[in-house]
Amino acid sequence: MVQRNSDAIQAIKNRISIADLVRRYVEVRPMGARLVAPCPFHQETKPSFSINEEQGTFYCFGCQASGDIFDFYGRINGLDFRESLEQLAEEAGVQLDRFKPSSGIPGEHSRKRDMLTIHKLAAAHFVSNLSASPARLCREYIQERGLSDEIVEKFQLGWSLDEWQALRDALHRGGFRDEIAVNCGLLSRSASGRVYDRFRNRLMFPISSLSGQVIAFGGRILPALAKDDDAKYINSSDSPIYKKGEHLYGLFQARRAIDVAKSAMLTEGYMDVLTLHQFGYTNAVAGLGTALTPEQVKRLSGFCSSIELLYDGDAAGRKAAFRACRMLLVRGLACKVILFPEKDDIDSLLRTQGSEAFERLRKQAPEGLAFCISTLRAGSPRESVEWARSFLSEVEIPELFHRFASELAAGLGLTESELRGAVLSRRQSSSHYHPRQTAEPPRKVSRDREIMTFAVRYPHRLADLRACGADLALNAQWACHLWDKLEKFSADEIFSILNEQEKKFWVRCRSAEAPPINEKNEERELYAIQRMLNVLQTSSHTDSVAAALRQGPTDPDTQREYLRALMEARGRQGDQQL
Repeated sequence: MVQRNSDAIQAIKNRISIADLVRRYVEVRPMGARLVAPCPFHQETKPSFSINEEQGTFYCFGCQASGDIFDFYGRINGLDFRESLEQLAEEAGVQLDRFKPSSGIPGEHSRKRDMLTIHKLAAAHFVSNLSASPARLCREYIQERGLSDEIVEKFQLGWSLDEWQALRDALHRGGFRDEIAVNCGLLSRSASGRVYDRFRNRLMFPISSLSGQVIAFGGRILPALAKDDDAKYINSSDSPIYKKGEHLYGLFQARRAIDVAKSAMLTEGYMDVLTLHQFGYTNAVAGLGTALTPEQVKRLSGFCSSIELLYDGDAAGRKAAFRACRMLLVRGLACKVILFPEKDDIDSLLRTQGSEAFERLRKQAPEGLAFCISTLRAGSPRESVEWARSFLSEVEIPELFHRFASELAAGLGLTESELRGAVLSRRQSSSHYHPRQTAEPPRKVSRDREIMTFAVRYPHRLADLRACGADLALNAQWACHLWDKLEKFSADEIFSILNEQEKKFWVRCRSAEAPPINEKNEERELYAIQRMLNVLQTSSHTDSVAAALRQGPTDPDTQREYLRALMEARGRQGDQQL
């Protein structure tokens, strides 16, 4: 039976245990009344990942990752909520309603679907070209590079003909006009309005999403065909279905190997990935013509907590490795840097010297922070200290902060206290740090947190909170927004629409470390909030009467009435504080 997606979410949670799902990726063991595991999302030395099987949630005390089965599955596999829901629904045997377009733009969903279909047709067109006679030089090049038929098929390699409208004609036969293919970068339009194939006379590398759908292409000119003004590679531009800074080449093919190894190899080019897979390193992926981005790091962190960086040994390669190390380390990922001799790259080393030479380089590879320290030592001492302070100010996991600070201090010849003190000063002066005098008054912050903690723990008592004015007492924007969501959605539905910070708050309030959720605690906690709000209301009334008296009313009867009201209010306030 097809179910509404809100009902399907609960049905999936009923059929798939969060603990069983986590066990697929890490070892889970009991600790008292809860289940714990090493966090699969960051490097750590202790089991800080806590699972609340009854609530169906998880929380990491190290990196603060939190959520339910959809958050965990999506993060570990690099999927968005929709993809996670569809895959878990299929596993659980739950049928879903069709998704409605979420962009609010009429026809946007069908336009993206057409773009995916066009890319599928284009990939098939390029693959079929590879076996035709005009692709003889391309087939010879593939053979020279030592790529097997299995690798060619696995990565759907193809060939774009040396013709201006071969792909355009193929898309027309498939029922698609020019405009949508131009919008997604497969066709181009000249200044005179003539439409032509963007990719011509090139070895084609399809780029796939995690669900295996082709969303873009890279095209390499063959050395035998290259002219002086030819770019070595031409890549798809960004489109509604593809943002190059968010994807990694080969991740669809490598994801299972990365899951097993809990580690990925990150390199710079398409051919590097193919060669590594050819030699059995099937956890290899590559960037897409740009420097490593935070979005790519986030995507990789959903699969593993350790990365091997494979870069050229020249100055540009070292600079890229240095930058990548920083991005990985501050996010809590372990990394190593494998630098190749200047005359070699991955392809030439493996094909001429074999896996043994590569394995020697892997064994010699320094840890990411050690590589950063050695790079800093070769530069200006002043710049090195500034880099260390800036780097540490971005590290948010306490366990890693202390270790990194110790290693940097020792490696750069600084005192640890000097380094830590400078980082604290930097954080206090940054735009993200809000000192006490500019923040909300502590009492208001505490009040918001106390009210919303009870509301999250016992959402069925929202009416009781409203009756004593809890919703009117909220001050912080985050609390008001969360209250509104609790009003609109049931406890079973709400988790999927919370933002990341709200999910963290929800999980902490209902975790095994919080007091047990039971009727006895429920009544005690509600009574405490009612008492707090009564004191607040009485105090507010007292302040209002006192302010009216200070205005000095001319009517003696009114003044006596204000005095009487003030004495009564202060009497009630004293009784409540006994």
